[in-house]
This record gives sequence, C-alpha cells and structure tokens, in this order.
Amino acid sequence: MTTKFFVEKSALRRFLLSKQALLEAGRPAVSSALQMIKKLECVQLDPVSIVERNQHLVLASRIPGYKTRHLDDLLTEGKVFEYFANAACTIPMDDFPLFQPTRIRIQQKVAESLETLGLVVDTVIEQLRLGGPLPSRAFQSEKRVHGYWDNKLPKTKETSLALNLLLDSGIIRVVKRDRTERYFDLTERTISSDLLEKTRAMEEETARQLLMDKYIRAYRVFDPRDPRFGWQKLKAVERRAEVERRVDAGAVIQLEVDGTERQYYMLAEDMDELVQFVGDGKSLEGTATFLSPLDNLLWSRERIKDLFDFDYKWEIYTPRSKRKYGPYAMPILYGDRLIGRMDPQIDRKNEVLIVRLLQLEPWVEKTTQLHHAIRDALEAFASFNGAKDLHLEQTDLNI
Repeated sequence: MTTKFFVEKSALRRFLLSKQALLEAGRPAVSSALQMIKKLECVQLDPVSIVERNQHLVLASRIPGYKTRHLDDLLTEGKVFEYFANAACTIPMDDFPLFQPTRIRIQQKVAESLETLGLVVDTVIEQLRLGGPLPSRAFQSEKRVHGYWDNKLPKTKETSLALNLLLDSGIIRVVKRDRTERYFDLTERTISSDLLEKTRAMEEETARQLLMDKYIRAYRVFDPRDPRFGWQKLKAVERRAEVERRVDAGAVIQLEVDGTERQYYMLAEDMDELVQFVGDGKSLEGTATFLSPLDNLLWSRERIKDLFDFDYKWEIYTPRSKRKYGPYAMPILYGDRLIGRMDPQIDRKNEVLIVRLLQLEPWVEKTTQLHHAIRDALEAFASFNGAKDLHLEQTDLNI
C-alpha cells in the first residue's frame, strides 16, 4: 500500500510559492533571467500585448530590475531556445536534446502539409541557408492558404504557413527578437555541434523520461490527470503508470491535502523543504505582486482553486458581454494568498497605465499596510510597462 503524506494546504501553498520564487520571505538570490528560467524550467511565451508580454511579466515579477532586453539577449546569444513545453515557451538551451521526441512527433504530423507546400518550403529553407537569420517579412508570397487559425477563408500566406510548419517541426527556429519581430534560421547551424551530437545520441525513451522529470520539476506539486502531463501526448493510463512507477521507486510521494479531494504528488527530494513550512502560521504580509495570466504558478487552475481557494479564468477569449473581471485580469498575490484581481491596459501613446478594475476578494481585510503594498505594486507595474501616469477606473480600494 502506498503511504500518503498528509499536509495542510497552507504549508503546501507556501512550499509551492517558494519553488516558484514568489514567496517573499524566502526568495532566492536569483538575479539573472537565465538563472530564473532554469529555476522555473521554462517560461511561457504569448503574443498578447495589452500590457507587456507574458514572458517578460513572469520574469519581472521575480527579478528586481529586470528589463525586456535581458530575455531578448539570451535568445540572441543562444542561451535559450523557443519551443513547445507547457505551450510555446522559452527554455534553457541545455535542454534542447530532451525535446527531440516532440520534434519527431510534430515532424511526422506535419510531413504531409510540408510536402503539399513543396517548392515553397524548399525556397524558404534555401533563403535561410543563403541569408539567414531572416525576419518573416523577408518571405513574400501572393497566394493565400488555410493556416493554423483560418476558419473558412484561406488568409495565410504560403510562406507564413511554411515558416510555421518548419518552426513547429524544429527544422528552423527563432534566433532573435527585435520587439515584435522574430528572426528565423536553420536549427542545424544555430545549435552547437556538441549539443547536436547529444541530441542525435539521445535515445527516445531516455529523452521522454527526462522531459517528464522536467515537467515534474516545473510543477513541483502535480496532478497526473493533467492532459499536458510530461508535456507529451500521453493517455490517462500512461500518465498513471508513469506516476506509479516513480512512487514505487521512491522518487515521488503521494500527498493527502487537508480539505482537498484532488490527488496531488511531489518529488521525494522536496520533502525536507516542505516540512519547513508545516505548522508555520506566521503572517506573510508584505509586498503585493501582480501575476500574469500565464504565469507558471497559474498553469493549473485546479491547483490554484484547491490550494489558494481562488477561482481564476483568463477572460481574453470570453465574449465581452460574459466577462466578469476583464480580458487581462491578473491575480494579486499578497503574502501567500491570492487576494483579488487587477485588469490593466497600457495607453502607450500617452504613457498611462489604465486599471480598468482592481477588486479584492470579499474576505480580505483592507489594512493600511495592504493599501501601501498595492499602491507600490501599481507604481512598479506602471514603470515596468513604460507608463508615467496611472488611472484607476474601478476599484474597491481607496488608493
């Protein structure tokens, strides 16, 4: 019989925040973007620009003095690469070999589409071979085809579809970002020979297991029912088998979380750190942090509900009439609790941060310390987003 470790959700919550570099009392001395990405395992990319993009917000919420150029420089220097993990993510370059099974799977999936495009694909590859790295605007095409997001009418340029297919299959990759513009080049000549050799020598099953380990380290407190478990296309029975095998080997421990029916697991090596938070009822009030909708902590909405008693939905794809909090509402972290939401928008022309809604949960005590913490957080957020002024449209706080 598997032994379960009973833990109160408050202790597990603080442990998780510590691992996510969000627990103020014990934040690690991680001063560089590369160190933070390695600690988090990866950071999710997103093109939405209502405010600064998700990848930069994630790093800025954890690293004092972070600038967007820090991540852009890492990409240009070849210290990170962009590929599919939790979704499209920026990942430490050392992990490139682990994603070979994903690249192979996608190559098989898109092979027919690449063959259909034929000459267009050959032309894109040849252009990159002769003149790369090149931005997407360097590839011109008059013909429109059905792309990834076209519904009825074909709206995507042939060359754009070719770039997307080649990118997803790992044949080309993004090697530079200049603001919103991506530059592409051939993967085989932009990865070190040593790393390419490791990739070719990596056995498929070894890579799959290492990738699963990376997923577990990224989540730390995980639920095998997650369809993205291991960042691989696994059936439910396969996910359960992988977890059971790790439990039997003593690498993973099953948790019984107070007041939570959902079954969670964690790495056995993390137990000593978890125990440090058991029975620690000390108040953690301090600074407030706005978490972007795709922040690593928020990847599992069920986990947020179970451990933080906080319902969160990113409403950007919700019809306007059905939105409750706003298209980019960001959870507010205060101490070890999620206490409300802030829905921002940047007026870049006039350099103003517009807060369309700032609302706290009904149970939150509106102390003077909390007022100061949120005001400081708003000013820091405005500054990071290039705003010189702040405008609050709707709030239940006197700020």
